[in-house]
Amino acid sequence: MKKPVIICSIFLAMLLGVWMKAAAQERTFLQQDRVIGLSIGLGGTLYSGYDSGFSRTPAISLSYEHCVKDNLFDENSALGIGGMLGFASAKYSAPGDSWSWKSTNFILGGRGALHYQFIDNLDTYTGLMLGYNIVSTKYTGEVSQGASGGGFAWAWYLGGRYYFSESTAAFAELGYGIAVLNLGVALKF
Repeated sequence: MKKPVIICSIFLAMLLGVWMKAAAQERTFLQQDRVIGLSIGLGGTLYSGYDSGFSRTPAISLSYEHCVKDNLFDENSALGIGGMLGFASAKYSAPGDSWSWKSTNFILGGRGALHYQFIDNLDTYTGLMLGYNIVSTKYTGEVSQGASGGGFAWAWYLGGRYYFSESTAAFAELGYGIAVLNLGVALKF
C-alpha cells in the first residue's frame, strides 16, 4: 500500500515542479516590445513550372511587429500588429531562344498575430497578413514590352522565434505569401 502512495507523491511533486517552472518562465513577447525581422524565403507558387533557362532569386522580406496586448487570454498569450515588405523576382532566358522575360513582385502588407509561449525562449505565433502585391513584367524579344499591375494579397502564417539572448532570435514562418517557408533573424528592442 505504501509503494503506490510514494509513486503518486513523487509523480505529483514532479508535476508541481514542471508547473512552477512553466509559471516562472520568462516571457518572450510582452506589451510594448518591438521586433524587426529579416528573412529569406524558400519555395512558393510564384514563378513555378519552368525548367532550363529559368532562374529565381530567393524571396526576401522585412517585417516589423509591435506587442499591443499581453496577457490576452492568459499569462502566456499576446497580440501583435505590424507590417511586412517582401520582394521576389524571376527571369527566363534559355540558350538559343531569341526572347526572355523578367518579372518582379513587391508585397506590402499589414500583419496581425496571436502569440502563445509554450516553452522558455520560444515565441510561437499564428497570424494573417493583408496587403497589396505590385507586379511588373518585362518581355524582351523581337518587340520589347513591359507591363505592371497590382492587386490584393493575403497570407496566413504560422511561426516561431527562438531567442538566443534577450533581444536576438532566429525564426521560421510557414504560410502562403512571398514564400512558403521564411527563415531569418529577428531583433527585439
